[in-house]
Amino acid sequence: MTDTQTLSASASLYERALKILPGGVSRNTVLRKPHPLYAHHGTGARITDIEGVERIDFANNMASLIHGHAHPTVVAAVTEQLQRGTAFSEGTEIEVRFAEHLVSRCGSFEKLRFVNSGTEAVMSCLKAARAFTGRPKIAKVEGAYHGQYDYAEVSQNPNPDNWGDEDAPNAVPVAHGTPLNALADVIVIPYNDTERALALLDQHKGEIACVLMDLMSHRVGLRPAEAGFVKAMRDWTEADGSLLVLDEVITFRSEYGGAQTWYDLTPDLTAMGKFIGGGFPVGALAGRADVMDVMDPLAKVVQFPHSGTFSANPITMTAGLTTMELYDQAAVKYINDMAVHLREGIEEVIHATGVKACVTGGGSLLRIHARETPPTNYREAFWTHEQRSKLTGLINHFFAAGITMINTCTVAMSTVLGESEIDTLLSALESGFAKWE
Repeated sequence: MTDTQTLSASASLYERALKILPGGVSRNTVLRKPHPLYAHHGTGARITDIEGVERIDFANNMASLIHGHAHPTVVAAVTEQLQRGTAFSEGTEIEVRFAEHLVSRCGSFEKLRFVNSGTEAVMSCLKAARAFTGRPKIAKVEGAYHGQYDYAEVSQNPNPDNWGDEDAPNAVPVAHGTPLNALADVIVIPYNDTERALALLDQHKGEIACVLMDLMSHRVGLRPAEAGFVKAMRDWTEADGSLLVLDEVITFRSEYGGAQTWYDLTPDLTAMGKFIGGGFPVGALAGRADVMDVMDPLAKVVQFPHSGTFSANPITMTAGLTTMELYDQAAVKYINDMAVHLREGIEEVIHATGVKACVTGGGSLLRIHARETPPTNYREAFWTHEQRSKLTGLINHFFAAGITMINTCTVAMSTVLGESEIDTLLSALESGFAKWE
């Protein structure tokens, strides 16, 4: 048994965690070798761990903190609400006000419901689509992450050994024991490949409840969907009588009204989460009134009974509304301009060092790849052993230089990041690339 007295505070805490938590964690993304980082507190753009080490935060809790840590306006609003209560069996005014605000931001939002996570938001969208259309199947993009619902998680992490032919991608389970019937009801389509995607969808006309799509999927390479591909998906669903469901859990931050405003597009439903909660667990689904009304408990026939004990709790609603009011048009422009500045800096470092790398992204999200050309789909974005080694080494290099990033070498900007933090990252990137040679 290791003598915990000789270990760092983090190593000692991880030893305790291993005894009571599978793998020592409650979410796998916090793992790193030899042990996770344990945060003590965060302020603005920086996190201080339990060892007292401060780092610049470019991960922002997996893109969920748009204003960084402990924003004083959000803290003040939540503190005031805490004194009035954290949750009630009754409704609260703040739920209505927050819903009104979100609906006002996006033209495709007619009605909205709150839930407690992005996973739950996507799950509810799929169930609503089934209830509305009376159809069992969904279609989704290969490699796209949509949370942990059996149907939504199909083929989120296939590999060359199991992903099958490009003309007919396999429906690959993530969790062992996933029912075969769930796999059979998911049609996997390639990203940005309109011809192949339409051919696969055509094989299931009249059976599909919805096409589920992320307009800039992180795992597929964080590259915005091509306009022609998006239009084809919208046109096909309208002709088929199925729905188009957008997962904007991450991408809604990209513009004031979400990434969907990049396109001439009106989806039927949109799932949201992460940053709209202001640092608290949250999810929401919004869209066409007639589709959303499948959840209406006052209807003669309730097609999709829907509820949740902590849905629309006043703490999350207060933090979310305060955060989103702060995230106005000016704030969106600032954070996106900072992301452009960072992207241009990364491209300059790539050019100066001559490494085989590229950067993708949009809005306030960026991802570095260990390949010369940006990937157009999941199979191109899939890491080879060499790429994994380089990018893992780069992440560790950033960490040692006092910078945290998402473990795919992805940046999620916050409004409190500025020129000095960007300069620090670019300097670390240059010295990190030197280790690739």
